[in-house]
Amino acid sequence: MRLPTALLGVAVSAALLVVPQSAQADPADPQPPAVRDFGNGPERNEVAAGLPEQAGTLRAPQAEKRPDPAWPSHGHGYPRQTRLPEPAENPADASIKLGLVPYHAIAPKLNELQRRSDRVSVEVFGRSHQGRDMYLVTVTAPESAAEAREQARMRERIENDPASAARDRALAKRYKAPVFVNANIHGNEWEGTDGVLRTVEELATSTDPAVADLLSKTRLYFNVTANPDGRVLGQRPNGAGFDLNRDFITASQPETRAMRQLMTDTQPVAMVDLHGYVNGTLIEPTTPPHGANYEYDLFIKNTYANGLGMEAAVNGLGYTLEKDGVRPVQIPFRDDPEGWDDWPPIFTPQYAPFHGAVASHTVEIPLRVNNADYTNLPVEELRRRSAINTDVAAAAIRATYTFVHSRHQQLVADQIEVFRRGTAGEPAKEVPLGIVPGFGPEDVYTTTYPRAYVIPAGSGQRSEMAAGRLVDHLIANDVRVERAERSFRVGRTTYPEGSYVVDMRQPKRGLANVMLEPGQDISPRVDAMYDISGWSHALLWGATVEPVDSLRVKADPVKAAAPTGSVPRTFGPLALKVGDAKEVMALNDLLAQGVEVTWGDGGTAVVPASARAAARTAADRYGVAFTPARRSGGTPLTQVRIAAAASADELYTLREMGFSVTPVSTQVLNDGFDWSATDVLFVSSGLNHAQLSPQARTALDAFLTTGGVVTRGGTGTSFNAAAGLLTVTGVAGRSDANGVVRTVVSDGSVGAGSPEHSFVYSPRWFTGLGPEVQVEQAYAAEGPLVSGHWRADQNGMGGPEQARGQAAVVSGRDERGAAVVMFGTEPMFRNHPKGLFPQVARALYWSSSVTGAAVTTP
Repeated sequence: MRLPTALLGVAVSAALLVVPQSAQADPADPQPPAVRDFGNGPERNEVAAGLPEQAGTLRAPQAEKRPDPAWPSHGHGYPRQTRLPEPAENPADASIKLGLVPYHAIAPKLNELQRRSDRVSVEVFGRSHQGRDMYLVTVTAPESAAEAREQARMRERIENDPASAARDRALAKRYKAPVFVNANIHGNEWEGTDGVLRTVEELATSTDPAVADLLSKTRLYFNVTANPDGRVLGQRPNGAGFDLNRDFITASQPETRAMRQLMTDTQPVAMVDLHGYVNGTLIEPTTPPHGANYEYDLFIKNTYANGLGMEAAVNGLGYTLEKDGVRPVQIPFRDDPEGWDDWPPIFTPQYAPFHGAVASHTVEIPLRVNNADYTNLPVEELRRRSAINTDVAAAAIRATYTFVHSRHQQLVADQIEVFRRGTAGEPAKEVPLGIVPGFGPEDVYTTTYPRAYVIPAGSGQRSEMAAGRLVDHLIANDVRVERAERSFRVGRTTYPEGSYVVDMRQPKRGLANVMLEPGQDISPRVDAMYDISGWSHALLWGATVEPVDSLRVKADPVKAAAPTGSVPRTFGPLALKVGDAKEVMALNDLLAQGVEVTWGDGGTAVVPASARAAARTAADRYGVAFTPARRSGGTPLTQVRIAAAASADELYTLREMGFSVTPVSTQVLNDGFDWSATDVLFVSSGLNHAQLSPQARTALDAFLTTGGVVTRGGTGTSFNAAAGLLTVTGVAGRSDANGVVRTVVSDGSVGAGSPEHSFVYSPRWFTGLGPEVQVEQAYAAEGPLVSGHWRADQNGMGGPEQARGQAAVVSGRDERGAAVVMFGTEPMFRNHPKGLFPQVARALYWSSSVTGAAVTTP
């Protein structure tokens, strides 16, 4: 446990921020530690069968709305004002009950502020899953077009020529330091939006010279509501059921992609992400483990200093436990040993530093108004709490822009230094002990950067497609990728022409490395983690990625991956090996057109010669390569219709791959479900066999004579046992274990073509296998954990040692003929492990195609 320390001195203009005497905690009422609050919502997008059909369906892209030509325009300077379309009034908006600004009232308020002030610019910078506008507000002093161009040139120099920018002492003085405030990323944590709107109005209308000076030296960027769907619906996730604050290095959702681009374009020196609810207000920096790919010496000194400033501002509001129910601020880094870390780059404040933020924070405002409190508390109490929360959010924003104003040149210089170290290829710096009070050996985490990563050409079609997806993703994250003009050697390895190269001498090397390195096993160092601990695009996205320690290659920068689709010139039937999600999409597209596809051994689909034109279109659309089919036989395959008792991320991923999915649950089946349009039942969440009515159980048993089953996790294992499917015993690992694991795959219908790594979250394995059961994938005998956090429980069980060599994915046919596949891994977790998606598709195709056929007993 770290001991509290004195506030760091920060020069604060009294005109910008008045800080009264901090409230003191009651010694008889000790402040609780900062712990993850599972009551705020499930941690793995576990919205089981609760997603409306229309909300889970992928929406077609919408046309961009253009600024109203009649609205005042100032060229490309500031303000850049846009008349926002104003949504129809929605009396069901969940914000209204709390006395907060409903979504439909935000655009009118911003339009009015643009009319009143030339400091305010507003634009639509993205749209939510359900199509709602996302609003970016820029507050700064007016700029001519020439002044705005000069700011853009300085921003580009900071990133692209940081060594020169560091030598230019006038640059940090002239550059307007960008600050990014993100609000309401969890839809039912509302008040950040209202704190933003209050702050914008204050800055827009203030006559204080200190505010004018602030805005002459900064640009303040406000994402008013990062999750408009959730705000309106009163739910944590967006309209697709995704926790957007877990999505940043996957970027599966449109809101996340919009925020990613916003951070790339604005390049903030500081950012604040406004959440709720932890009492007292929780303000980062965090406990260990700390992200090893940050320039953490620059990050911690600024983040801690601003955290202390926010603490003073929030405590200075004068709210107390006795009078208001508000505890003093807590800072995890200072006040807690572990459990609120910045290790994974999935959260907004943990992603922003890779784009230059040298101070970045989650702020959890104090008084709960969501979930059961929203339903059960009187409206007057809810509104009292929301008013306090809005005050706290606004105080955190004011403290942050005050901090940036007071340390303007140093923060800009520190951002330049982040990019300079990357461009120069300097070794990672180990943060000196005591850099801030309490920074000890337990806080030191570091990494070793390779000279480059190579994504080889000629590694096979599956890897080529996966390489293209990975390269496009890296580029979208502002990571620089090149393509070799000719073959080159590194040591004893020759890489062919066309291989992709990620040179680690680039400004955002930390982001490149955090995606491409295998990661670290941090199990020995900490016991409690906030969320996932392992991830790796290199190991989980299906591409071949190799680190190299030297680099001599002539290569050109690429803006997009090269096309990978093809159809052979030979006539006859065509084969499509289902080893990548793109191939699944292409196959499902052909099936939807009525193409007569057959399913062969080893996960290969055969397309008749008569469908050559359709295959060519699919090859172009999805980048897949068809090959000549060695034979035309196989089991006829039709569109797989799935009834899924599953989590939101699984529903989304299945639909993304082109499957027809109907959500089900215990209640849906008890209400009388029509099984006639279902080929496979997918069970991972929300279905309890023991709670089915006799009628529902009878209907299910009838389905199992003709339909297949695919399961995942504990719910799936329990369902298998209760329904009397495969002869297996499910064994649970420690429930909070997660990460990347080594596996061994078979050449079976599901395992064939799978990567040698998988992802686990609450891992499971299967023992006591009956003669009808085949192992499709097993945990490796070594490890098997590559990166992440997986310990045994207090009894010494449930750890990776117990999982070694055990079955992780199994398949088989029960005595009724139902083809069943069981996953102990997490192949669709948060839409992230792209290379594992085809495992699920092959399980569905196989289960659908062979169920009901005659069973031969071994």
